[in-house]
Amino acid sequence: MHDFYLGTDEPGWLATVPVPLFVSRRRLARRRTPPVAVTTWALDSGGFTEIHKYGGWELSPDEYADEVRRYASEVGGMDWCAPQDWMCESSALAATGLTVAEHQTRTLANFLELRQALGNVVIPVLQGWSTDDYQRHRDAYEAAGVDLEAEHRVGVGSICRRNADADIGRVLVALQPLRLHAFGVKGSALVRYQDYTSSADSMAWSATARMGNIKLPSCTHRGRTCAHCPRYAQQWRDRLLRRVNEPRLFHAG
Repeated sequence: MHDFYLGTDEPGWLATVPVPLFVSRRRLARRRTPPVAVTTWALDSGGFTEIHKYGGWELSPDEYADEVRRYASEVGGMDWCAPQDWMCESSALAATGLTVAEHQTRTLANFLELRQALGNVVIPVLQGWSTDDYQRHRDAYEAAGVDLEAEHRVGVGSICRRNADADIGRVLVALQPLRLHAFGVKGSALVRYQDYTSSADSMAWSATARMGNIKLPSCTHRGRTCAHCPRYAQQWRDRLLRRVNEPRLFHAG
């Protein structure tokens, strides 16, 4: 793994936290004046919330493209953005009443439209649930003329809420040799399958602080825990990256 983006629900961190960040457009859209970034970052489209809250996308591709252009210009430092993809978890399918295949079709169609509007800043995202689902979606991109092996990054969706690391690993291994970004992957899976990803993001630090009732002795913020604390988030990130960089005797399979 080459790049790790620290997930945050506080867009203001872009102006103060000097590590790569992963920020949702839903959060940025709440701000009249966006922050000016002191770091590199990637834009999450907020698809999980959109699908579960509305049963689909209320924001048009043109509106989304306009937002991306604004953030790229006014915030600066944007590495890439996700398309308006459609997750394939059972809860997402229940919210839309559609099939995995239809979610894949809509994800691909949106990517093609946004690629025309935004160029290479928008990355393709593979969706599915089973390994075969992801392979079929990969084939659909290729049939549409998208050379995924030539892409600087290919997102892998619908993996962040899986409970078993091995399930995540099977998907990542099956999609080699693509330069994969693992959306929201938990730390244990990231460490185990780092050789199969080029980048990843995670906000697991927040849940760790909240569920562990963690508050650093040096913190003076009002929160009862460090679930929204940039100091704790960066310490968590440092610990994770030390685990990633530890010498290993074998590759995880």
